[in-house]
Amino acid sequence: MIKRITYILLLITIISCKDDTYVYEPPVIIDPDPVPTLTDEELLDLTQKETFKYFWNFAHVNSGAARERYHPGNPSNDANTVTTGGTGFGLMAILVGVERGFVSRTEASERLTKILIFLENADRFHGAWPHWLDGDTGAVKPFSTKDNGGDLVETAFLVQGLICVKEYFKNGNDSEKELAAKADVLWKGVDWNWYTNGNNELLWHWSPNFGFDINLRLKGYNETLITYILAAASPDYSISKEVYEEGWADNGTIKSTVTQYGFPLVLKHAGAPQFGGPLFFAHYSYLGLNPTNLSDQYANYWQLNVSHANINYQYCVENSKNFRDYGKDCWGLTASYSRNTDGSIGYTAHSPNNDIGVISPTAAISSIPYTPKESLKALHYFYKNKDILLGPAGFYDAFSPQYNDWVAEAYLAIDQGPQIIMIENYRTGLLWNLFMQNSDVKKGLDKLKFNY
Repeated sequence: MIKRITYILLLITIISCKDDTYVYEPPVIIDPDPVPTLTDEELLDLTQKETFKYFWNFAHVNSGAARERYHPGNPSNDANTVTTGGTGFGLMAILVGVERGFVSRTEASERLTKILIFLENADRFHGAWPHWLDGDTGAVKPFSTKDNGGDLVETAFLVQGLICVKEYFKNGNDSEKELAAKADVLWKGVDWNWYTNGNNELLWHWSPNFGFDINLRLKGYNETLITYILAAASPDYSISKEVYEEGWADNGTIKSTVTQYGFPLVLKHAGAPQFGGPLFFAHYSYLGLNPTNLSDQYANYWQLNVSHANINYQYCVENSKNFRDYGKDCWGLTASYSRNTDGSIGYTAHSPNNDIGVISPTAAISSIPYTPKESLKALHYFYKNKDILLGPAGFYDAFSPQYNDWVAEAYLAIDQGPQIIMIENYRTGLLWNLFMQNSDVKKGLDKLKFNY
């Protein structure tokens, strides 16, 4: 993919032998700038360390929370917008940073305390945080015209991180126990039941100005499973099992009989019932929620995610649109920055049914628990092309070999977070273990009749 100047040194050695024959030496190919070869473990170390910088070095200065986006070429771009869900991913990433020695436990505790104090004083709507916050004031920043209130899904992503922080520090020193208690109080203040609007379903948004006007149901299958599980786990604002069955599972019609490349899709992916949706469906809900032995009356969630990742991989290998470089070491379609037709940076949810020749590194990297060999091969490909793909906070958000190695030299919190977290779950199960040991989470899973 990367154009390198290769010098070919042709050596013809004439050796005088008794029979006066000549011996030909083959060409020696010398690369003047070879990419160092890293082992799988070294590459995983590097990826986690570099990606961690997004949530540590480039976090919002005053709040410590995760910025929605970071553009190295224009650091002031949207510099004050904090993302709720991305901050939840950041909380988990900081725990990984402690375990990997990127920062000390004390440094992490201080940063996390700063973030939680910010969240404690930020705008909330029946306990739920909005999608975006002003990093200086904690005031809501509207995500769209009517989306200026609570965002239950972004809140769920944040709560996933809060629960992991609680479990990680609950047996620590006095300041750590205080941090753990603060995380526990924050997540338990979310009034999940309010967001049913009196029906057996959860709704994504509520606004003090527009109420439930957006009226977006949390209906599977997509990235919102974690919202129902946390809503069931809430000690004070729990939903009934019927909300899960009639809302998320749509009275059982969520099931799918579709098979692609020999892999059962298991559940009907929203908007993509034949090949599955963007790969973040297999990531966001499962950063803390361990799918390994997770099942209910509708699905085996390990099989679901393994199939989803493999279908996405096989689609790229098949490469029916003949995009340059697509194959066994260059794959991964998910929501990310994208290339507009004029070459500028846009955004779209890439998937097999919305494939425009743009690869998102987070797709393959974050799928490593499900497709370890395929994900590692992709990771080696990304590193081989590090001259254009590796920036100051990990691998850039998206690129396209098809369009002369076009690269979106920018980052999004919700794409960087799953990489460091899912790599750690693949290596040690850290976040899965923390989240799944929480007593309230267990009660929620039991209430919804999950096996885990």
